[in-house]
Amino acid sequence: MIAREILVIKQQLGLDHLELTCLPADFHFRPDRIAPAMDEAIVKARAQGYQHIYVGYADCGTGGLLDRVCEKHGVERLAGPHCFAFYQGAAAYAKVAEADMMSFYMTDFLCRQFDAFFMKPLGLDRHPELINDYFGNYEKLIYLAQTDDPVLDKVAEDAAKLLGLVYERRATGYGDLPHALANAADTTANPKRA
Repeated sequence: MIAREILVIKQQLGLDHLELTCLPADFHFRPDRIAPAMDEAIVKARAQGYQHIYVGYADCGTGGLLDRVCEKHGVERLAGPHCFAFYQGAAAYAKVAEADMMSFYMTDFLCRQFDAFFMKPLGLDRHPELINDYFGNYEKLIYLAQTDDPVLDKVAEDAAKLLGLVYERRATGYGDLPHALANAADTTANPKRA
């Protein structure tokens, strides 16, 4: 779900030596698949000769299972419970987490994939009457904007209207992600720091 953003940051920071391998984004619907798939991906990468691996996932609903995989292989991952936290920055997220408890977060990725990630899998395209069943406990839709894209803004605004939620846009940029990738790249370039 953050591949595009990682590629942008990689280019911005000149991290040409980093390579990106992705797991399916829809694993976020089934977080129980993330840790086993990551375990396999790390084993495969090691077999291909990769020594320095950095996991581009926050916990993402694994309940700590991803951390166990990372510990098993001696690799680090993005800090935080989910991308919504690191996009806002850990310190900023800590300040708003409780107030945002009844908020539905969207990111650039989720705006681009709104139909594929929400409308179709939840059946809302065929049964809009289910909107309240899925989103009735939310009060607000908060769009954490990584970029300034009017098309994505409109998707987020339209989604808020469709879901009957108050709309808020927060321009977060990439939050803690550039710093995390720069640190991972520095560790890769200077293995004694690992």
